[in-house]
Amino acid sequence: MAEFHDDSVVLDIHDRPSIGHWFGLSIQHLFAMFGSTVLVPILVGLDPSIALFSSGVGTLIYILITRGKIPAYMGSSFSFIVVMQSLMKTTGYPGIAQGTVAVGVVYLIVALIVNFAGSAWIDKALPPIVVGPIVMVIGLSLAGTAATDATMRAVSATKSVYDLKYFAVALITLAATIVYNMYLKKFISLLPILLGLITGYIVALLFGVVDFTPVTQAAWFSLPDFQIPFVTYHPQFYWGAVLSMAPIAFVTMTEHMGHIMVLNEMTHRNFFKDPGLNHTLAGDGTASIIAGFVGGPPVTSYGENIGVMAMTKVHSVYVLAGAGMFAVLFAFIGKLSALIRTIPSPVIGGISFLLFGVIASNGLKVLIDNKVDFGLKRNLMIGSTILVIGIGNASLQVGGYTFSGLAIATVLGILMNFILPKHAANEEANGDAK
Repeated sequence: MAEFHDDSVVLDIHDRPSIGHWFGLSIQHLFAMFGSTVLVPILVGLDPSIALFSSGVGTLIYILITRGKIPAYMGSSFSFIVVMQSLMKTTGYPGIAQGTVAVGVVYLIVALIVNFAGSAWIDKALPPIVVGPIVMVIGLSLAGTAATDATMRAVSATKSVYDLKYFAVALITLAATIVYNMYLKKFISLLPILLGLITGYIVALLFGVVDFTPVTQAAWFSLPDFQIPFVTYHPQFYWGAVLSMAPIAFVTMTEHMGHIMVLNEMTHRNFFKDPGLNHTLAGDGTASIIAGFVGGPPVTSYGENIGVMAMTKVHSVYVLAGAGMFAVLFAFIGKLSALIRTIPSPVIGGISFLLFGVIASNGLKVLIDNKVDFGLKRNLMIGSTILVIGIGNASLQVGGYTFSGLAIATVLGILMNFILPKHAANEEANGDAK
């Protein structure tokens, strides 16, 4: 059977561009994901170079496991920031590493189940009333971090003071990012986060809150700060880290499947059938496992790169693979890593005001798009429980282990969805047919 070829696109999935075009198109994808991918490690306290490296390697692994049939880029996931920030304070990277590997293992287990039982059960476990509030929690629970970054200047290891200059830098960064989102056109409109970071950095330089010394002292080429078990650290098992991060994998799976649906529409194919959802989940999971073993955060497919493909009509997997290769190369440029590390907290705070709000708004969009009826007590109970426990970070401490509020909220949401009846007793008594 001849391979399907979409004549409406510039380059279809298996079309190979010329060397010159290949370079430009791949760099374009690198820029599209760059701002978000390096922002995650900055917020958590990881090495941005490792995030670039793991995203590039993860993309290449994903393309390999999906048999070169799906054009997708794997970048740092924002869904785990809250838990990773908490783990960074208690366990350091070893705990994050185990949680990241556990996330990948969950993906592989689900991929195995899907291979034998299909995927209908995922929709039952994670309906919109569960997914929407959880995504909202991911964004809103980070609001305090954004506000602190935007307003507080550290004067010592234990003390911070309010700084109006910091807040001014944050607001200018926020305003610039909003303008870029609203008024730019064509490809450059896909880079609002990166452009916002650059603008905020320049403003911070003018305000005198940037220390450029590390950049001048850094070597042009240097190894990323790899964190490899039994090589750079001796691991011990952290149940709390594993059980805090693993449940969130079910949330990111819904995002993953949503991206596959968009790609299906865009490329006029059905990737759920060929190469199959089991292969796409296995590719995503394996990429996260590799990230955990080298020192990076969990990775997930990136909507930014899907946006680039939609606009350019270039769907070639060779272009995405090229972007992955460039990401790996950039990870070894020492001055780039040092430059990223000098981005001051008010710039990150200004970007975070918008970014974390957009994450929360996407959760609200899930509820609206699926017309979730909060007139039903069942939906009201599930949504309310997830929101307050998650945003309030009502963590569970058992022995020496701590399970984040987000993890608890995710588990409770899934359980309530299975346990609660469709209608409350008084709704049935009143003949409520909604």
